[in-house]
Amino acid sequence: MATESQGPAAREVGGGRPTLTLIVVLLGMLTLPMAMSGTTVALPRIGADLDASGAALQWVVVGYFLAASSFMLVAGSLGDLYGRRRILTAGAAIYTAGTLASALAQHILLLDAARLLSGVGAAGVMASGGSLLAATFTGRARTRVFASLGTTAGLGLAFGPTFSGWTVDTLGWRATFLTYVAVGAVIVAGTRLMDESRADVRPRVDKAGAAAFIAGLALALFAVTQGSKSGWGSAQTLVPAALAAALFTTFLRIERRLVRAGSGRRPILDVRLARNPAFLGWAVGSFGLGAGTTGVLAFLPTYLQGANGTSARAAGLTLLLMTVPVLALPPLGARLVNRGVPARHLLVLSLLLIAAGNAWLTTLHPGISTAALAGPLLTIGAGQGLSIGIIDAQAMSMVAPSEVGMASGFLNTVRGGTGAVMLTVFGALLLASLESRLGSGALADRVTAGAGGHAPEFTAAWQLTLWAVTGLMTVLALVVHRLLSPAAGRRSARPGDRARPTARRTRTSPYTKTKTT
Repeated sequence: MATESQGPAAREVGGGRPTLTLIVVLLGMLTLPMAMSGTTVALPRIGADLDASGAALQWVVVGYFLAASSFMLVAGSLGDLYGRRRILTAGAAIYTAGTLASALAQHILLLDAARLLSGVGAAGVMASGGSLLAATFTGRARTRVFASLGTTAGLGLAFGPTFSGWTVDTLGWRATFLTYVAVGAVIVAGTRLMDESRADVRPRVDKAGAAAFIAGLALALFAVTQGSKSGWGSAQTLVPAALAAALFTTFLRIERRLVRAGSGRRPILDVRLARNPAFLGWAVGSFGLGAGTTGVLAFLPTYLQGANGTSARAAGLTLLLMTVPVLALPPLGARLVNRGVPARHLLVLSLLLIAAGNAWLTTLHPGISTAALAGPLLTIGAGQGLSIGIIDAQAMSMVAPSEVGMASGFLNTVRGGTGAVMLTVFGALLLASLESRLGSGALADRVTAGAGGHAPEFTAAWQLTLWAVTGLMTVLALVVHRLLSPAAGRRSARPGDRARPTARRTRTSPYTKTKTT
Protein backbone atom coordinates (compact mmCIF):
# COMPACT_ATOMS: atom_id res chain seq x y z
CA MET A 1 0.00 0.00 0.00
CA ALA A 2 1.10 3.47 -0.77
CA THR A 3 0.17 4.59 2.67
CA GLU A 4 2.42 2.20 4.49
CA SER A 5 5.70 3.45 5.91
CA GLN A 6 8.67 3.13 3.62
CA GLY A 7 12.13 3.23 5.09
CA PRO A 8 13.60 5.09 8.02
CA ALA A 9 12.51 8.47 6.74
CA ALA A 10 8.91 7.53 7.31
CA ARG A 11 9.16 5.88 10.72
CA GLU A 12 6.49 6.91 13.16
CA VAL A 13 6.99 7.75 16.81
CA GLY A 14 4.01 6.97 19.00
CA GLY A 15 0.62 5.64 17.95
CA GLY A 16 -0.47 3.72 21.06
CA ARG A 17 -3.89 3.38 22.75
CA PRO A 18 -5.69 2.60 19.48
CA THR A 19 -9.22 2.32 20.86
CA LEU A 20 -9.09 5.65 22.69
CA THR A 21 -7.51 7.33 19.66
CA LEU A 22 -10.23 5.99 17.38
CA ILE A 23 -13.06 7.09 19.68
CA VAL A 24 -11.72 10.63 20.09
CA VAL A 25 -11.03 11.12 16.38
CA LEU A 26 -14.43 9.73 15.34
CA LEU A 27 -16.15 12.04 17.82
CA GLY A 28 -14.41 14.98 16.17
CA MET A 29 -15.26 13.76 12.68
CA LEU A 30 -18.92 13.45 13.70
CA THR A 31 -19.24 16.82 15.40
CA LEU A 32 -17.34 19.14 13.06
CA PRO A 33 -19.33 18.30 9.90
CA MET A 34 -22.51 18.73 11.97
CA ALA A 35 -21.33 22.24 12.87
CA MET A 36 -20.77 22.91 9.16
CA SER A 37 -24.13 21.74 7.80
CA GLY A 38 -26.27 22.39 10.87
CA THR A 39 -25.52 26.09 11.24
CA THR A 40 -27.26 26.86 7.94
CA VAL A 41 -30.62 26.02 9.54
CA ALA A 42 -30.04 28.56 12.31
CA LEU A 43 -29.23 31.52 10.01
CA PRO A 44 -32.74 33.05 9.93
CA ARG A 45 -32.94 33.04 13.74
CA ILE A 46 -29.41 34.43 14.04
CA GLY A 47 -30.25 37.18 11.54
CA ALA A 48 -33.41 38.14 13.40
CA ASP A 49 -31.72 38.12 16.81
CA LEU A 50 -28.61 40.07 15.78
CA ASP A 51 -30.35 42.27 13.18
CA ALA A 52 -28.08 40.92 10.45
CA SER A 53 -28.54 39.98 6.80
CA GLY A 54 -26.67 39.66 3.52
CA ALA A 55 -22.95 38.93 3.38
CA ALA A 56 -22.37 39.54 7.10
CA LEU A 57 -24.90 36.84 7.98
CA GLN A 58 -23.68 34.38 5.33
CA TRP A 59 -20.13 34.65 6.66
CA VAL A 60 -21.31 32.78 9.75
CA VAL A 61 -21.15 29.74 7.45
CA VAL A 62 -18.69 30.91 4.79
CA GLY A 63 -16.07 31.96 7.34
CA TYR A 64 -16.09 28.54 8.97
CA PHE A 65 -15.63 26.80 5.60
CA LEU A 66 -12.94 29.25 4.52
CA ALA A 67 -10.85 28.93 7.68
CA ALA A 68 -11.17 25.15 7.83
CA SER A 69 -10.23 24.59 4.17
CA SER A 70 -7.37 27.09 4.14
CA PHE A 71 -5.65 26.07 7.37
CA MET A 72 -6.02 22.37 6.65
CA LEU A 73 -3.16 22.82 4.19
CA VAL A 74 -0.69 23.57 6.97
CA ALA A 75 -2.23 21.66 9.87
CA GLY A 76 -0.88 18.34 8.63
CA SER A 77 2.65 19.71 8.32
CA LEU A 78 2.45 21.22 11.78
CA GLY A 79 1.43 17.81 13.12
CA ASP A 80 4.53 16.23 11.58
CA LEU A 81 6.67 18.99 13.03
CA TYR A 82 5.27 19.41 16.55
CA GLY A 83 3.32 16.19 17.17
CA ARG A 84 -0.08 15.14 15.85
CA ARG A 85 -1.70 14.68 19.24
CA ARG A 86 -0.51 18.15 20.22
CA ILE A 87 -2.06 19.71 17.10
CA LEU A 88 -5.26 17.73 17.67
CA THR A 89 -5.43 19.05 21.24
CA ALA A 90 -4.72 22.61 20.14
CA GLY A 91 -7.23 22.38 17.30
CA ALA A 92 -9.97 21.02 19.58
CA ALA A 93 -9.25 23.73 22.17
CA ILE A 94 -9.37 26.51 19.55
CA TYR A 95 -12.56 25.05 18.06
CA THR A 96 -14.19 24.89 21.51
CA ALA A 97 -13.17 28.44 22.39
CA GLY A 98 -14.44 29.77 19.06
CA THR A 99 -17.74 27.93 19.43
CA LEU A 100 -18.20 29.25 22.97
CA ALA A 101 -17.54 32.77 21.67
CA SER A 102 -20.14 32.11 18.94
CA ALA A 103 -22.75 31.20 21.54
CA LEU A 104 -22.04 34.39 23.51
CA ALA A 105 -21.68 36.82 20.56
CA GLN A 106 -23.93 39.88 20.74
CA HIS A 107 -23.00 41.33 17.30
CA ILE A 108 -22.81 39.71 13.89
CA LEU A 109 -19.18 40.75 13.32
CA LEU A 110 -18.17 39.15 16.61
CA LEU A 111 -20.02 36.00 15.59
CA ASP A 112 -18.23 35.98 12.21
CA ALA A 113 -14.86 36.33 13.95
CA ALA A 114 -15.73 33.53 16.35
CA ARG A 115 -16.73 31.25 13.49
CA LEU A 116 -13.44 31.94 11.73
CA LEU A 117 -11.64 30.91 14.91
CA SER A 118 -13.75 27.75 15.09
CA GLY A 119 -12.80 26.91 11.51
CA VAL A 120 -9.10 27.21 12.30
CA GLY A 121 -9.54 24.77 15.17
CA ALA A 122 -11.61 22.42 13.01
CA ALA A 123 -8.77 22.28 10.47
CA GLY A 124 -6.39 21.10 13.19
CA VAL A 125 -8.80 18.40 14.36
CA MET A 126 -9.59 17.05 10.90
CA ALA A 127 -6.04 17.09 9.53
CA SER A 128 -4.30 15.65 12.59
CA GLY A 129 -7.09 13.15 13.29
CA GLY A 130 -6.51 11.33 10.03
CA SER A 131 -2.74 11.37 10.52
CA LEU A 132 -3.10 9.89 14.02
CA LEU A 133 -5.22 7.02 12.73
CA ALA A 134 -2.75 6.31 9.93
CA ALA A 135 0.08 6.17 12.48
CA THR A 136 -1.88 4.00 14.92
CA PHE A 137 -3.42 1.40 12.60
CA THR A 138 -1.89 -0.66 9.81
CA GLY A 139 -3.00 -3.16 7.17
CA ARG A 140 -6.62 -4.27 7.16
CA ALA A 141 -7.32 -2.49 10.43
CA ARG A 142 -6.34 0.80 8.83
CA THR A 143 -8.68 0.14 5.90
CA ARG A 144 -11.60 -0.55 8.26
CA VAL A 145 -10.81 2.47 10.40
CA PHE A 146 -10.73 4.88 7.48
CA ALA A 147 -13.97 3.42 6.15
CA SER A 148 -15.58 4.17 9.52
CA LEU A 149 -14.06 7.66 9.39
CA GLY A 150 -15.80 8.43 6.12
CA THR A 151 -19.10 7.00 7.34
CA THR A 152 -18.93 9.04 10.55
CA ALA A 153 -18.25 12.28 8.66
CA GLY A 154 -21.20 11.50 6.39
CA LEU A 155 -23.44 10.96 9.40
CA GLY A 156 -22.42 14.32 10.81
CA LEU A 157 -23.08 16.09 7.51
CA ALA A 158 -26.42 14.33 7.06
CA PHE A 159 -27.88 14.83 10.51
CA GLY A 160 -26.41 18.25 11.32
CA PRO A 161 -29.40 20.17 9.88
CA THR A 162 -31.92 17.91 11.64
CA PHE A 163 -30.19 18.17 15.02
CA SER A 164 -29.70 21.93 14.72
CA GLY A 165 -33.29 22.43 13.57
CA TRP A 166 -34.60 20.63 16.64
CA THR A 167 -32.25 22.52 18.99
CA VAL A 168 -33.00 25.92 17.43
CA ASP A 169 -36.75 25.41 17.69
CA THR A 170 -36.57 24.03 21.23
CA LEU A 171 -33.75 25.94 22.94
CA GLY A 172 -32.56 28.63 20.52
CA TRP A 173 -29.54 29.01 18.24
CA ARG A 174 -27.14 29.80 21.08
CA ALA A 175 -27.90 26.44 22.69
CA THR A 176 -26.88 24.75 19.44
CA PHE A 177 -23.40 26.21 19.73
CA LEU A 178 -23.24 25.37 23.44
CA THR A 179 -23.92 21.72 22.59
CA TYR A 180 -20.88 21.70 20.30
CA VAL A 181 -18.87 23.39 23.08
CA ALA A 182 -19.61 20.46 25.40
CA VAL A 183 -18.51 17.92 22.79
CA GLY A 184 -15.38 19.95 22.06
CA ALA A 185 -14.45 19.88 25.73
CA VAL A 186 -14.80 16.09 25.74
CA ILE A 187 -12.47 15.86 22.73
CA VAL A 188 -9.87 18.07 24.43
CA ALA A 189 -9.98 15.90 27.55
CA GLY A 190 -9.70 12.73 25.48
CA THR A 191 -6.63 13.93 23.61
CA ARG A 192 -4.79 14.40 26.91
CA LEU A 193 -4.97 10.64 27.46
CA MET A 194 -3.62 9.72 24.03
CA ASP A 195 -0.01 8.96 23.10
CA GLU A 196 1.95 11.35 20.93
CA SER A 197 2.68 10.59 17.27
CA ARG A 198 5.00 12.43 14.89
CA ALA A 199 7.11 11.79 11.83
CA ASP A 200 10.72 10.82 12.45
CA VAL A 201 11.84 13.24 9.73
CA ARG A 202 10.21 16.62 10.21
CA PRO A 203 9.54 18.70 7.09
CA ARG A 204 9.81 22.46 7.19
CA VAL A 205 6.50 24.29 6.89
CA ASP A 206 5.88 26.34 3.74
CA LYS A 207 4.82 29.46 5.64
CA ALA A 208 5.03 31.85 2.69
CA GLY A 209 2.95 29.60 0.46
CA ALA A 210 0.32 29.06 3.16
CA ALA A 211 0.03 32.80 3.87
CA ALA A 212 -0.31 33.65 0.16
CA PHE A 213 -2.96 30.98 -0.40
CA ILE A 214 -5.07 31.85 2.65
CA ALA A 215 -4.96 35.60 1.96
CA GLY A 216 -5.68 35.09 -1.74
CA LEU A 217 -8.69 32.87 -1.11
CA ALA A 218 -10.09 35.25 1.51
CA LEU A 219 -9.75 38.25 -0.82
CA ALA A 220 -11.30 36.34 -3.74
CA LEU A 221 -14.34 35.43 -1.66
CA PHE A 222 -14.58 39.00 -0.36
CA ALA A 223 -14.51 40.29 -3.97
CA VAL A 224 -17.38 37.98 -4.95
CA THR A 225 -19.38 39.16 -1.95
CA GLN A 226 -18.72 42.81 -2.79
CA GLY A 227 -19.63 42.24 -6.44
CA SER A 228 -23.21 41.40 -5.55
CA LYS A 229 -23.37 44.32 -3.13
CA SER A 230 -21.45 47.18 -4.76
CA GLY A 231 -21.40 46.15 -8.42
CA TRP A 232 -18.99 43.94 -10.36
CA GLY A 233 -17.19 46.92 -11.88
CA SER A 234 -16.80 48.88 -8.66
CA ALA A 235 -13.49 49.57 -6.95
CA GLN A 236 -14.71 47.67 -3.87
CA THR A 237 -14.87 44.55 -6.05
CA LEU A 238 -11.99 45.03 -8.50
CA VAL A 239 -9.31 45.96 -5.94
CA PRO A 240 -9.65 42.83 -3.76
CA ALA A 241 -10.04 40.70 -6.92
CA ALA A 242 -6.78 42.08 -8.32
CA LEU A 243 -5.01 41.53 -5.00
CA ALA A 244 -6.33 37.97 -4.88
CA ALA A 245 -5.03 37.29 -8.40
CA ALA A 246 -1.63 38.69 -7.44
CA LEU A 247 -1.47 36.53 -4.30
CA PHE A 248 -2.47 33.37 -6.19
CA THR A 249 0.23 34.12 -8.78
CA THR A 250 2.74 34.58 -5.97
CA PHE A 251 1.59 31.33 -4.41
CA LEU A 252 2.18 29.41 -7.64
CA ARG A 253 5.65 30.91 -7.99
CA ILE A 254 6.54 29.97 -4.42
CA GLU A 255 5.38 26.38 -4.92
CA ARG A 256 7.27 26.00 -8.22
CA ARG A 257 10.45 27.39 -6.66
CA LEU A 258 10.23 24.95 -3.74
CA VAL A 259 9.72 22.01 -6.09
CA ARG A 260 12.74 23.01 -8.20
CA ALA A 261 14.96 23.76 -5.21
CA GLY A 262 14.30 20.50 -3.34
CA SER A 263 15.54 22.24 -0.20
CA GLY A 264 13.68 20.08 2.32
CA ARG A 265 10.81 22.52 2.66
CA ARG A 266 7.64 20.77 1.48
CA PRO A 267 5.28 22.81 -0.74
CA ILE A 268 1.72 22.75 0.51
CA LEU A 269 0.52 22.12 -3.05
CA ASP A 270 2.57 20.54 -5.82
CA VAL A 271 1.28 22.28 -8.96
CA ARG A 272 2.77 19.52 -11.13
CA LEU A 273 -0.20 17.35 -10.21
CA ALA A 274 -2.31 19.43 -12.59
CA ARG A 275 -0.24 18.13 -15.53
CA ASN A 276 -1.73 14.67 -15.10
CA PRO A 277 -5.12 14.88 -16.88
CA ALA A 278 -6.44 11.77 -15.11
CA PHE A 279 -5.67 13.12 -11.64
CA LEU A 280 -7.00 16.53 -12.65
CA GLY A 281 -10.20 14.88 -13.86
CA TRP A 282 -10.85 13.35 -10.45
CA ALA A 283 -10.08 16.68 -8.76
CA VAL A 284 -12.52 18.49 -11.07
CA GLY A 285 -15.09 15.79 -10.29
CA SER A 286 -14.57 16.35 -6.56
CA PHE A 287 -15.16 20.06 -7.11
CA GLY A 288 -18.32 19.27 -9.05
CA LEU A 289 -19.80 17.09 -6.32
CA GLY A 290 -19.43 19.95 -3.85
CA ALA A 291 -20.37 22.74 -6.25
CA GLY A 292 -23.69 21.17 -7.16
CA THR A 293 -24.82 20.47 -3.62
CA THR A 294 -23.39 23.13 -1.29
CA GLY A 295 -25.72 25.94 -2.36
CA VAL A 296 -28.88 23.89 -1.86
CA LEU A 297 -27.65 22.49 1.45
CA ALA A 298 -26.82 25.96 2.80
CA PHE A 299 -29.63 28.14 1.42
CA LEU A 300 -32.70 25.93 0.98
CA PRO A 301 -33.51 25.96 4.73
CA THR A 302 -33.61 29.76 4.62
CA TYR A 303 -36.01 29.70 1.66
CA LEU A 304 -38.31 27.18 3.33
CA GLN A 305 -38.41 29.22 6.54
CA GLY A 306 -38.83 32.58 4.80
CA ALA A 307 -41.13 31.78 1.87
CA ASN A 308 -43.01 28.81 3.33
CA GLY A 309 -43.07 29.68 7.02
CA THR A 310 -41.49 26.29 7.77
CA SER A 311 -39.98 25.75 11.21
CA ALA A 312 -36.24 25.24 11.57
CA ARG A 313 -36.88 21.66 12.68
CA ALA A 314 -38.97 20.87 9.60
CA ALA A 315 -36.43 22.50 7.29
CA GLY A 316 -33.67 20.34 8.77
CA LEU A 317 -35.74 17.20 8.35
CA THR A 318 -36.42 18.09 4.71
CA LEU A 319 -32.68 18.19 4.01
CA LEU A 320 -32.44 14.52 5.02
CA LEU A 321 -33.88 13.78 1.59
CA MET A 322 -30.63 15.05 0.11
CA THR A 323 -28.13 13.89 2.71
CA VAL A 324 -29.29 10.34 3.46
CA PRO A 325 -28.30 9.07 -0.04
CA VAL A 326 -24.77 10.25 0.74
CA LEU A 327 -24.72 7.58 3.46
CA ALA A 328 -26.49 4.83 1.56
CA LEU A 329 -24.93 4.93 -1.93
CA PRO A 330 -21.11 4.98 -1.49
CA PRO A 331 -21.00 1.17 -0.94
CA LEU A 332 -23.00 0.71 -4.15
CA GLY A 333 -20.53 2.85 -6.09
CA ALA A 334 -17.58 0.83 -4.74
CA ARG A 335 -19.34 -2.44 -5.53
CA LEU A 336 -20.02 -1.37 -9.12
CA VAL A 337 -16.37 -0.39 -9.63
CA ASN A 338 -15.15 -3.71 -8.24
CA ARG A 339 -17.51 -5.51 -10.63
CA GLY A 340 -16.01 -3.82 -13.66
CA VAL A 341 -18.02 -0.62 -14.16
CA PRO A 342 -15.53 2.12 -15.14
CA ALA A 343 -15.30 4.57 -12.26
CA ARG A 344 -15.09 7.51 -14.68
CA HIS A 345 -18.55 6.61 -16.01
CA LEU A 346 -19.96 6.69 -12.49
CA LEU A 347 -18.45 10.12 -11.85
CA VAL A 348 -19.87 11.57 -15.06
CA LEU A 349 -23.26 10.03 -14.20
CA SER A 350 -23.07 11.59 -10.73
CA LEU A 351 -22.45 15.07 -12.14
CA LEU A 352 -25.33 14.69 -14.59
CA LEU A 353 -27.63 13.51 -11.80
CA ILE A 354 -26.73 16.58 -9.74
CA ALA A 355 -27.39 18.78 -12.79
CA ALA A 356 -30.77 17.11 -13.28
CA GLY A 357 -31.64 17.51 -9.61
CA ASN A 358 -30.87 21.23 -9.65
CA ALA A 359 -32.93 21.64 -12.83
CA TRP A 360 -35.81 19.71 -11.25
CA LEU A 361 -35.61 21.91 -8.16
CA THR A 362 -36.56 24.93 -10.31
CA THR A 363 -40.15 23.75 -9.72
CA LEU A 364 -39.67 25.36 -6.29
CA HIS A 365 -42.59 27.62 -5.32
CA PRO A 366 -44.11 29.12 -2.15
CA GLY A 367 -46.03 26.47 -0.26
CA ILE A 368 -44.23 23.57 -1.94
CA SER A 369 -44.70 20.31 -0.06
CA THR A 370 -42.00 17.97 1.20
CA ALA A 371 -43.27 15.31 -1.21
CA ALA A 372 -42.70 17.67 -4.14
CA LEU A 373 -39.16 18.37 -2.93
CA ALA A 374 -38.36 14.67 -2.55
CA GLY A 375 -37.62 14.00 -6.22
CA PRO A 376 -35.07 16.75 -6.85
CA LEU A 377 -33.39 16.43 -3.44
CA LEU A 378 -33.04 12.66 -3.69
CA THR A 379 -31.62 13.05 -7.21
CA ILE A 380 -29.00 15.55 -6.02
CA GLY A 381 -28.11 13.36 -3.04
CA ALA A 382 -27.88 10.24 -5.21
CA GLY A 383 -25.48 12.00 -7.56
CA GLN A 384 -23.18 12.94 -4.70
CA GLY A 385 -23.42 9.61 -2.88
CA LEU A 386 -22.72 7.44 -5.93
CA SER A 387 -19.18 8.77 -6.45
CA ILE A 388 -18.09 10.41 -3.20
CA GLY A 389 -16.59 7.15 -1.93
CA ILE A 390 -14.45 6.34 -4.98
CA ILE A 391 -12.75 9.61 -5.89
CA ASP A 392 -9.81 9.44 -3.46
CA ALA A 393 -8.81 5.86 -4.22
CA GLN A 394 -9.03 6.44 -7.97
CA ALA A 395 -7.08 9.71 -7.82
CA MET A 396 -4.37 8.19 -5.62
CA SER A 397 -3.79 5.49 -8.26
CA MET A 398 -2.91 8.22 -10.76
CA VAL A 399 0.26 9.35 -8.97
CA ALA A 400 3.52 7.82 -7.85
CA PRO A 401 3.64 6.35 -4.32
CA SER A 402 5.96 9.15 -3.21
CA GLU A 403 3.31 11.74 -4.14
CA VAL A 404 0.20 10.31 -2.49
CA GLY A 405 0.45 12.58 0.56
CA MET A 406 0.68 15.67 -1.61
CA ALA A 407 -2.17 14.42 -3.77
CA SER A 408 -4.34 13.84 -0.72
CA GLY A 409 -3.67 17.39 0.45
CA PHE A 410 -4.61 18.71 -2.99
CA LEU A 411 -7.94 16.86 -2.95
CA ASN A 412 -8.76 17.99 0.59
CA THR A 413 -8.04 21.57 -0.43
CA VAL A 414 -10.37 21.24 -3.42
CA ARG A 415 -13.14 19.87 -1.20
CA GLY A 416 -12.84 22.51 1.49
CA GLY A 417 -12.31 25.33 -0.98
CA THR A 418 -15.38 24.27 -2.96
CA GLY A 419 -17.58 24.71 0.08
CA ALA A 420 -16.28 28.21 0.80
CA VAL A 421 -16.36 29.33 -2.84
CA MET A 422 -19.81 27.95 -3.65
CA LEU A 423 -21.38 29.35 -0.49
CA THR A 424 -20.14 32.77 -1.53
CA VAL A 425 -20.95 32.48 -5.25
CA PHE A 426 -24.39 30.92 -4.77
CA GLY A 427 -25.32 33.54 -2.19
CA ALA A 428 -24.01 36.37 -4.38
CA LEU A 429 -25.99 35.19 -7.43
CA LEU A 430 -29.13 34.77 -5.36
CA LEU A 431 -28.78 38.21 -3.79
CA ALA A 432 -27.98 39.98 -7.08
CA SER A 433 -30.95 38.36 -8.84
CA LEU A 434 -33.33 39.26 -6.02
CA GLU A 435 -32.03 42.84 -5.80
CA SER A 436 -32.67 43.35 -9.53
CA ARG A 437 -36.30 42.36 -8.95
CA LEU A 438 -36.90 44.32 -5.75
CA GLY A 439 -34.81 47.38 -6.58
CA SER A 440 -33.37 47.54 -3.07
CA GLY A 441 -30.20 45.89 -1.79
CA ALA A 442 -31.25 46.25 1.85
CA LEU A 443 -34.61 44.62 1.17
CA ALA A 444 -32.96 41.80 -0.79
CA ASP A 445 -30.62 41.22 2.16
CA ARG A 446 -33.54 40.82 4.55
CA VAL A 447 -35.47 38.48 2.25
CA THR A 448 -32.48 36.20 1.61
CA ALA A 449 -31.88 36.10 5.37
CA GLY A 450 -35.29 34.43 5.78
CA ALA A 451 -37.23 37.46 7.03
CA GLY A 452 -40.23 36.51 4.89
CA GLY A 453 -42.24 38.42 2.30
CA HIS A 454 -41.74 38.87 -1.46
CA ALA A 455 -41.96 35.11 -1.97
CA PRO A 456 -42.57 35.30 -5.79
CA GLU A 457 -39.44 37.39 -6.34
CA PHE A 458 -37.43 35.20 -3.96
CA THR A 459 -38.59 32.12 -5.89
CA ALA A 460 -37.66 33.63 -9.26
CA ALA A 461 -34.18 34.46 -7.96
CA TRP A 462 -33.82 30.88 -6.72
CA GLN A 463 -34.86 29.47 -10.08
CA LEU A 464 -32.34 31.58 -11.98
CA THR A 465 -29.54 30.57 -9.60
CA LEU A 466 -30.47 26.89 -9.89
CA TRP A 467 -30.34 27.08 -13.70
CA ALA A 468 -26.85 28.58 -13.41
CA VAL A 469 -25.75 25.65 -11.24
CA THR A 470 -27.34 23.22 -13.71
CA GLY A 471 -25.31 24.73 -16.54
CA LEU A 472 -22.11 24.58 -14.49
CA MET A 473 -22.64 20.92 -13.63
CA THR A 474 -23.29 20.01 -17.27
CA VAL A 475 -20.06 21.69 -18.33
CA LEU A 476 -18.12 19.96 -15.54
CA ALA A 477 -19.51 16.58 -16.61
CA LEU A 478 -18.20 17.17 -20.14
CA VAL A 479 -14.81 18.31 -18.81
CA VAL A 480 -14.47 15.26 -16.55
CA HIS A 481 -15.46 12.93 -19.39
CA ARG A 482 -12.75 14.50 -21.53
CA LEU A 483 -10.01 14.43 -18.88
CA LEU A 484 -10.69 10.84 -17.84
CA SER A 485 -11.02 9.45 -21.36
CA PRO A 486 -8.44 6.81 -22.40
CA ALA A 487 -7.29 9.13 -25.21
CA ALA A 488 -6.34 11.84 -22.69
CA GLY A 489 -4.30 9.32 -20.71
CA ARG A 490 -2.42 8.20 -23.82
CA ARG A 491 -1.69 11.76 -24.93
CA SER A 492 -0.22 12.63 -21.53
CA ALA A 493 1.93 9.47 -21.27
CA ARG A 494 5.65 10.14 -21.66
CA PRO A 495 8.71 8.14 -20.61
CA GLY A 496 8.90 8.17 -16.82
CA ASP A 497 5.32 9.39 -16.35
CA ARG A 498 2.62 7.46 -14.51
CA ALA A 499 -0.36 8.73 -16.44
CA ARG A 500 -2.14 5.41 -16.15
CA PRO A 501 -2.11 3.05 -13.19
CA THR A 502 -1.69 -0.66 -13.46
CA ALA A 503 -5.07 -2.35 -13.19
CA ARG A 504 -4.83 -4.89 -10.42
CA ARG A 505 -6.61 -6.09 -7.32
CA THR A 506 -5.33 -6.10 -3.79
CA ARG A 507 -6.93 -7.13 -0.53
CA THR A 508 -6.33 -3.83 1.18
CA SER A 509 -8.73 -1.59 -0.75
CA PRO A 510 -12.18 -2.05 -2.24
CA TYR A 511 -11.42 0.37 -5.05
CA THR A 512 -8.34 -1.06 -6.70
CA LYS A 513 -9.79 -2.13 -10.00
CA THR A 514 -8.63 0.96 -11.87
CA LYS A 515 -9.88 0.64 -15.43
CA THR A 516 -10.82 4.29 -15.19
CA THR A 517 -8.65 6.08 -17.68
